[in-house]
Amino acid sequence: MGAATALVTLRHGDLGVLSCNPAIGGLGKGHIVREIDALDGLMARIGDAATLQHRLLNRSKGPAVQGLRAQVDRKLYAQAMRGALAVQSGLTIIEASVDDFIVEPHGRVVGVETACGPLSARSVVVTTGTFLTAMLHHGLLSAPGGRLGGGTAQGLGTALRRLGLPMARFKTGTPPRLDARTIDWAQLAMQYGDAEPSTLSDQPPEVSRTQLPCGITRTNLATHAIIRRNIELAPMYAGLIDGVGPRYCPSIEDKVMRFADRDGHQVYLEPEGYDDATVYPNGISTSLPPEVQAEFIGTIAGLERARIIRPGYAVEYGVVDPRALTLSLVVRGHEGLFLAGQINGTTGYEEAAGQGIVAGINAARAAADLPPVIFDRASSYIGVMIDDLITNGVTEPYRMFTSRAEFRLSLRADNASTRLTPLGIAIGVVGPVRRARHRLHEAALARAHLLLDTLKASPARVAAANIAVNQDGRIRSAREWLAHPALDWATACQVWPALGEIEPSIGATLATDMHYAIYLERQAADVREYRRNLALPLTVTDFSRIAGLSNEMVDRLSSARPTTLEAAKRVPGITPGALTALLAHTRRAA
Repeated sequence: MGAATALVTLRHGDLGVLSCNPAIGGLGKGHIVREIDALDGLMARIGDAATLQHRLLNRSKGPAVQGLRAQVDRKLYAQAMRGALAVQSGLTIIEASVDDFIVEPHGRVVGVETACGPLSARSVVVTTGTFLTAMLHHGLLSAPGGRLGGGTAQGLGTALRRLGLPMARFKTGTPPRLDARTIDWAQLAMQYGDAEPSTLSDQPPEVSRTQLPCGITRTNLATHAIIRRNIELAPMYAGLIDGVGPRYCPSIEDKVMRFADRDGHQVYLEPEGYDDATVYPNGISTSLPPEVQAEFIGTIAGLERARIIRPGYAVEYGVVDPRALTLSLVVRGHEGLFLAGQINGTTGYEEAAGQGIVAGINAARAAADLPPVIFDRASSYIGVMIDDLITNGVTEPYRMFTSRAEFRLSLRADNASTRLTPLGIAIGVVGPVRRARHRLHEAALARAHLLLDTLKASPARVAAANIAVNQDGRIRSAREWLAHPALDWATACQVWPALGEIEPSIGATLATDMHYAIYLERQAADVREYRRNLALPLTVTDFSRIAGLSNEMVDRLSSARPTTLEAAKRVPGITPGALTALLAHTRRAA
């Protein structure tokens, strides 16, 4: 976007390092990755360049809830990311710690203090990951650090508190890494990648490699007995960790203690690289002492002789209550300061990157004295996530799921470029290669729509393709016929060979739109109502002055500080009566 940018990092060699699992995407997360790609972000393309296995999750379900996921080679991913950053014009990478902010008297942040001296800036984006005032825990031993062998951003924690930001502690963890050469793979079920890979990016690089499988095993009662016998050595149960862990990715200690009736938990053995013997056992994150980890791993089928390359551990780190932010991810009352990623209470690479691209866009626009770009719930999963964060806050690490998006029928991974690339072009964040590709895509889409309206067929012709349809004699367009649930794109190409000219990915998207047409029309009405409510601003500084609001409603609204009636609707616990009072107040104010 033309902004001179400095990336300040504790260690240059850590750029692109995947701290936890060697995978990108997943259910809900894959949608965010495709949206980042639509805005010309790097994550999807770098992920595809480093992929060692592609899978489309929820393949048996509808396209709206399917999830793109790629198992990646850690070394290749980091190398590709560092290579992309090295050639990015306007970017300077500085290896240093950031210890404080440079703040003007009225609260605007205009730079940072680093170990190398002060850096002036019109915008500052803080992306501390799990390194903010971080502590590592293995067994009863603790030490500063946000990753094994990594440092901690201690000074920033003090600086954020000095700004008066509300803060909390969260926890995450990682499993022990195993030596693939010591695993008995013959005992295990194997999970292979898709024969026809679904890539993270809709413009993947020309890379062709043999996909590597993952192994599948399970813990058992003997495993659980060892964990229970040593549970007082787990830092969480010993009272050494105050932070809240992720509900949807609990440690094996939590699984065993919370789900005592289960006789086993699945473990996926994920390879970390083509020329790397390290295996990531997804499902047994633990912070028990290394000797206990070795003991319980030895009870798992296929892992009886497995050697631990690196023990698992827990990380406790600082977060800021995201309700302190606006939808642009700028800190309220501190112009020029943006926060993105785990510092806002989210989990995962994907959620962090989704916030990062929004914070980056708006930081560049703020530096150029331009208004912010807002991603709303009707436009993107990124918008759903940010709205959830700043409206509801977080009581545990936030993870994206398709169920969080009420407009998910129209927020599919396959139409992300149609939804977001025009916006990216308009604000100048999309480069020339994607711009050119998007023009070709839109032209092909227009031709496809013309064909769908022009090509027609009788019920007899459709039935000849082995599709059971009502023989009412009515001639219908290809668009109308594609609404039939049994008529997929491949069959449509048999009925109308001219459709074979259309790129298969465009055809699949069109077929999905036709199948969902009735529901998409209803959802479009919901989106219009949503955006009408978004247009009703709540310019309220004191909710206690609004007639009809109980003390509880005043407390909830004062804590969330919604800026629109639509945002107020999603504040937890807000009643219909309270919304009626807010609507009446808003109309009087207008």
